[in-house]
Amino acid sequence: MQPTADAASSAPSQKSLGHIRVLDLTRVLAGPWCAQNLADLGADVIKIERPGVGDDTRTWGPPYLKDAQGRDSSEAAYYLAANRGKRSVTVDIASAEGQAIVRALALQSDVVLENYKVGQLRKYGLDYESLKQIKPDLVYCSITGFGQDGPYAERPGYDFIVQGIGGFMSITGERDDLPGGGPQKAGVAICDLMTGMYASIAVLAALTHRDRTGEGQYIDMALLDVQVAMLANMGANFLASGTAPKRWGNAHPNIVPYQTFATADGHIIVAVGNDGQFRKFVEVGGRPELADDERFASNPMRVRHRDILVPLLAEMVREKSRQAWISELEAAGVPCGPINNLGEVFDDPQVKARGICVDLPHPVTGHVKLTASPMKLSVTPPQYDAAPPLLGQHTDEVLRDLLGYRQDQIAGLREQGIL
Repeated sequence: MQPTADAASSAPSQKSLGHIRVLDLTRVLAGPWCAQNLADLGADVIKIERPGVGDDTRTWGPPYLKDAQGRDSSEAAYYLAANRGKRSVTVDIASAEGQAIVRALALQSDVVLENYKVGQLRKYGLDYESLKQIKPDLVYCSITGFGQDGPYAERPGYDFIVQGIGGFMSITGERDDLPGGGPQKAGVAICDLMTGMYASIAVLAALTHRDRTGEGQYIDMALLDVQVAMLANMGANFLASGTAPKRWGNAHPNIVPYQTFATADGHIIVAVGNDGQFRKFVEVGGRPELADDERFASNPMRVRHRDILVPLLAEMVREKSRQAWISELEAAGVPCGPINNLGEVFDDPQVKARGICVDLPHPVTGHVKLTASPMKLSVTPPQYDAAPPLLGQHTDEVLRDLLGYRQDQIAGLREQGIL
């Protein structure tokens, strides 16, 4: 029997990864997304940033977080999305002293994450082979655009480019023969995000192996590998048939109607999964004769005659409001839904009930609203202990508490521009 929400919320919370420390040398999105997942699950994540500059995404705005007076702060919303729960330490890793600090922190860590160009950290003695010599049980994860080997290994990797190279854009976008047809990227950096998710799983698998055997290992994550893997059934369709899938926009290649329609005042999604649902759909729309038409009586026939049927359905749907359609179709058992903007998303009663928005204290702005982790664990749920850190917010704390630096040593390093 599953615990109730009240019981789960009143039980003492534990941290799944409270025994794990992660040294995060990543920036932008794929690596920070992985590190944020681990931080949400309780890991102590130390984010290493360049002094005075920090993660590139700190300046990827507007929008920026507003301070108490309503002015833009230095924290871009993009940065806030992927850096919750971490500690920020500023270190110049191009300096010998900075390299020594990072090596010392690696010795105190279970995991190192990095997304530098292939081979770039070797010259600093911060690559896996170098750190493995001083910490054999280290789990070390490298994230690049194209992996550590192969003809593209030296290329810089950007999500948008990889969406194109990896085939995603060939199946995303409106049909070429319709207005606005052509390749389209996703509305978010989906390849970066999925790489961060796959990297999180790989790190947890490597930690489990380490705990069983004492052996660390190297993880080579590539955006292109992830993009091809996440083609899922589309990739399998090609491998099975030898025929490249094409773009269908908001329609489905094998099911009709399974797409968006314009209503009198907005848009809805209708996902008819069988012939009975199709009949109910057209009955709600006042066109029951369409279900009796032999051209539309079965899904294979509807697919064959989609160019005739879909305009008839589009005309039918435009006769009612979005809410009227949703209410009537839900009552009839026909799968449907609205296409919400983000204001409507965060105001949705189901989203609110699931606690997908969290409000955390922030040292400059007082508080910051963030999207919560979707992981729901009954005993060790994600915990939101800290907002995304200010640049270098924890430098003194980490060097003092973990590495034993005196305050005058820290001040000296800061004067030299190393911190």
